[in-house]
Amino acid sequence: MTQIDFYSDTDDKLHTACRLSAKAVQQGCKVMIYTPDSAIVERLDKLLWTFSSTGFIPHCHADDKLVDVTPVILGDQAEKFPHDDVLLNLHIEYPPFFSRFRRLIEITGTTPEDMQAARKRYRFYHDRGYEIRHHKLGGA
Repeated sequence: MTQIDFYSDTDDKLHTACRLSAKAVQQGCKVMIYTPDSAIVERLDKLLWTFSSTGFIPHCHADDKLVDVTPVILGDQAEKFPHDDVLLNLHIEYPPFFSRFRRLIEITGTTPEDMQAARKRYRFYHDRGYEIRHHKLGGA
């Protein structure tokens, strides 16, 4: 069963996504960052290059020819994701294909709209019997 972690109360969801992706890669995991918003994909692409002062987080788009050998993939279509290790969801809705992944990471910001959408996703997972771990970031 998919392990689900909610990281809540962050002022910068993309920065948090980069930090969590870097941590997962350091632990030997591959990460899929799911978002249907192409503007967010482009912002993440740039941020992943500059996130660390001593390096970058290796990543590519889901349709890139290096997708099979890259630890972090950015995309919006499940069929283009080459592995089922970690899914980091930046979509307002739950990803319908989340259960194929070993781990799902949800990140919640501080806006009322974002918190309401996260509560809806949390209830969805909880109502289906998933155990959910919650990590309060406190504006990180």
